Amino acid sequence: MKLPALRFDGKTVLVTGASSGIGRETALAFAGAGANVVLVARRAAALARVASQARAAGVEALAVATDVTNPTAVATCFRKAVQRFGSVDIVVNNAGVLLPAKVVDLDPADLQRMLDVNLFGALHVLQAAVKQMQKQDSGGHVVNVASLAGRRGFSPLGGYCASKFALVGLTEALRTELMGSNVGVSLVLPGVIDTPMAEAAALDPTTEGFWPKSLTMPTAWVVWAVFAAVRLKLAEVAVPPGGALLEKLGALAPGATDVLVRGAMGLARRSTRRRTN
Repeated sequence: MKLPALRFDGKTVLVTGASSGIGRETALAFAGAGANVVLVARRAAALARVASQARAAGVEALAVATDVTNPTAVATCFRKAVQRFGSVDIVVNNAGVLLPAKVVDLDPADLQRMLDVNLFGALHVLQAAVKQMQKQDSGGHVVNVASLAGRRGFSPLGGYCASKFALVGLTEALRTELMGSNVGVSLVLPGVIDTPMAEAAALDPTTEGFWPKSLTMPTAWVVWAVFAAVRLKLAEVAVPPGGALLEKLGALAPGATDVLVRGAMGLARRSTRRRTN
């Protein structure tokens, strides 16, 4: 995917969760825009395929199989990136997992897994990124990919929402810490995006078709949001635009919002059942 109006020639971009979905498309988009890419995920074979596609755009690609929940492995990943390219200019902190369940049925082990990846994994990456960028005269930019589910709780995604709420708070605090420095921090808040993770969640019996596939958004929308966040140094970008604003306004009347959300989810389930029957 190439976005001709935005170029990142000579930049080094590190993307976590780069083996599929949003991470893969984001990494390939940056490669198409002239950036060298560092591809980070656990699946080495999948990363190698993405790296080959990135190199076809005429840039360099380094695939580093890494479990972001391991801070030592994350530090090694950044060391390899700097050894190869000399700097890390942009980090897209995207790795995540979603294990749906109603809150009353939520397995604490599943919640711990989501926190390990979505919160602590993101923390390990952003800490390594900021420390490296502060050493660089040119600084850098970190984009944390959270979710609109980090602004409003939805069933049966309570555990996932909790992990993303935490990431939103962590990012907002980091932004204030780095204000006035040469390291920028952005939040990208996608809704339901057409990715393998969303597809797997939709097939889970506990979700009951809570979101119709016809309303999922393409990964390109998130890529554009990431590009805009970096180029325009935006604090926060929602996908779709305005989504986070509606959820913040909903906080003024949470009880009424609960009713609206429950009604919307009910309509979505009925719509899904009609199409599958």
